[in-house]
Amino acid sequence: MDSETKKTNVILAAVDTGEYDMESSLAELEELTRTADGIVVGIITQKRPAFDPGYCMGAGRLEELASVCDELNAELIVFDHELSATQIRNIENITDVRVIDRTMLILDIFASRARTSEGKLQVELALQKYRLPRLTGMGVEMSRLGGGIGTRGPGETKLETDRRHIKRRINALEDELGLLEERRKRMRLRRKKDSVLTAAIVGYTNVGKSTLLNALTEAGVLAENKLFATLDTTSRAIELPDGRSVMLIDTVGLIRRLPHSLVEAFKSTLEEAAASDLIIEIIDSSSPEADEQIKVTHDLLSELGCDDIPHIYVLNKCDKGESCVVLPSDYSQVRISALNRTGFDELLSLVTAALPETAAKMTLMIPYSQSGLSGKIRENGKILSEEYLAEGILTEALVDIKLQKLCSEFSVKSLTEGNNDL
Repeated sequence: MDSETKKTNVILAAVDTGEYDMESSLAELEELTRTADGIVVGIITQKRPAFDPGYCMGAGRLEELASVCDELNAELIVFDHELSATQIRNIENITDVRVIDRTMLILDIFASRARTSEGKLQVELALQKYRLPRLTGMGVEMSRLGGGIGTRGPGETKLETDRRHIKRRINALEDELGLLEERRKRMRLRRKKDSVLTAAIVGYTNVGKSTLLNALTEAGVLAENKLFATLDTTSRAIELPDGRSVMLIDTVGLIRRLPHSLVEAFKSTLEEAAASDLIIEIIDSSSPEADEQIKVTHDLLSELGCDDIPHIYVLNKCDKGESCVVLPSDYSQVRISALNRTGFDELLSLVTAALPETAAKMTLMIPYSQSGLSGKIRENGKILSEEYLAEGILTEALVDIKLQKLCSEFSVKSLTEGNNDL
């Protein structure tokens, strides 16, 4: 976001019904608010067995919230759970301050971060699905553009937007995203056909995924200390120690209690992980919340059907001191600092070992009568060096697994062993 954007004074509010760790969730909500250019000036909470259907909080606590908003010049209240249109309207009437919920805050951040046409379509789809059940009584609140946090959603935001129009828009967006997903599937099939190895970089938001991708590939992806700094998928190829190439795919960061509409809208992007040959899970080893973040990541990956895909764990930010997380010893893991670019050799070795064997380095003496074999190797693998000698072409190559049996009789190692047997 623009550094000159006016900061908004925000009060955070939550009702603790015991369903989740409210303290951790509020800490994350505060970080989300900072990402959306808000300043948290106060926090109001209440323990209740259940949400009040009309006001979310109890009447006495709401009066206190209104008083705090007045004292601290709050311009916005953000609730840490989804609110109905009726609840929003009632709370605004009591506090005389604009009210949004956690989902709307996240949608606002996504709307400001999306750069590609697909990212913008996905954000709008999530926004329209959020708005549909909240039309009654929310015309004014949902119609404003550019009026601060929670008002930056793209696309159809006119006051007179009705349910039928939104449904038509949702259908149109789903059709457009369906076409993009078909194109993505064709690209994945082409990569498989061309034996292109892929590794999806996944993990919680703000753990250093984009910083790592930049350090490994000079991809130039936005990397900053804010949640959801990167929203759109980026793919870049790197060469591994064994000579093979792998396509690294950066995915959108995850977050606890990610709104269902956003999970659905971004599934096509996250499915890059489900179609990859390897999952590289980045973990902020310095975060006290690391264990919970790992659980959130694993739950979503499991939902996407990634349980059988090879998986390595990258404990990032080890430059910040002692790790806050200890993984089981049988996990494939490595400690790195993406910022300081340390641990990369060990990381690339781990990636190489975890990927399926698709090619191998071979030193061959190819007779001139079999020179066509060089073309086949080049087509499906990579020629690293060639030297034309009297007895043939001395070739060092990365040979595709399908050609290894054919090439084995020309292996320098095999030829040497054969001579030794004489």
